[in-house]
Amino acid sequence: MINFDYIKARDVGDAVKQISTDPNARFIAGGTNLIDLIKENVARPTRLIDITGLPLTEIEETDAGGLRIGALVPNSDLAYDERIRKRYPLLSSAILAGASAQLRNMASTGGNLLQRTRCLYFYDASMPCNKREPGTGCGAIDGFNRMNAVLGWSQSCIAVHPSDMCVALAVLEATVHVTGPKGARVIPFADFHRLPGDTPELDTILAHDEIITAVELPPQGFSRNYSYLKIRDRLSYAFALVSVAAGLELENGAIKTGRVALGGVAHKPWRISDAERSLKGQRPDRKVFAEVADAILRDASGFTHNSFKIELARRVIVRTLEQAAAGTPQSQSVKVIR
Repeated sequence: MINFDYIKARDVGDAVKQISTDPNARFIAGGTNLIDLIKENVARPTRLIDITGLPLTEIEETDAGGLRIGALVPNSDLAYDERIRKRYPLLSSAILAGASAQLRNMASTGGNLLQRTRCLYFYDASMPCNKREPGTGCGAIDGFNRMNAVLGWSQSCIAVHPSDMCVALAVLEATVHVTGPKGARVIPFADFHRLPGDTPELDTILAHDEIITAVELPPQGFSRNYSYLKIRDRLSYAFALVSVAAGLELENGAIKTGRVALGGVAHKPWRISDAERSLKGQRPDRKVFAEVADAILRDASGFTHNSFKIELARRVIVRTLEQAAAGTPQSQSVKVIR
């Protein structure tokens, strides 16, 4: 472990002030990802700013008919909140598909958005990694890349975003509320995470001196026709090889609205709007869903050890959409895929 200063923020303004004075300072809440990064010598903060005392722990109704989730709401509280379970069950399902009960009890909503990749080369300080140390190269491209990206990657980085919750938030079209020295702003969820490009060390568009205060859900929650399907190497406590979140709104036997997001395949939750629009007016059947899967994966390309993920993703998209259309979402307690 490294030496660092520790300070507990009094309020949001104090938290912003404290992090603005030190480019190597980091916020800490549950610490479920940050502590791992420090132990592996990937993160070396000079100051930890404890934000657990900030008033960001509530789930509140919005005037628009949605919900505003405080950044410090634990993942477990969010997943089991009755309003989430009834109105946004896709989000609850995705959270319960991730990590372990103990980690969900500690992990925060804001922290989930900011967790970093689990790429083997990112966590191994002896290996080249542009995300960890810009300019050193990407060890995964010619290395063991089974868990890595098949969409949106660059020659600088083929890491994937590890969150389950974020895949559901992409489908729900949430917004992220942040505050910094210049005031508050609201970021559409689709814009919050970045593709790697030439700067893979930047995971999001959040500035260093900004803090997430809340995530807001719109009224549309796909409470009936939804599913979250996660394929992984073992049935619990494992990151996705491929995951798919789907939400459908059906009217008179046809699809009125359809949204699909993928996890485990790119540097951010992956959506293709044109493919989603092609669902509108269609009868929900396997042929239609296969065409959508082909459109989503049109630009996919893999590497030595992960090309299988493309066909796997195609099958998972079709199956998830079938589950959503039938109103039979994947159970997160019984892992058998039906």
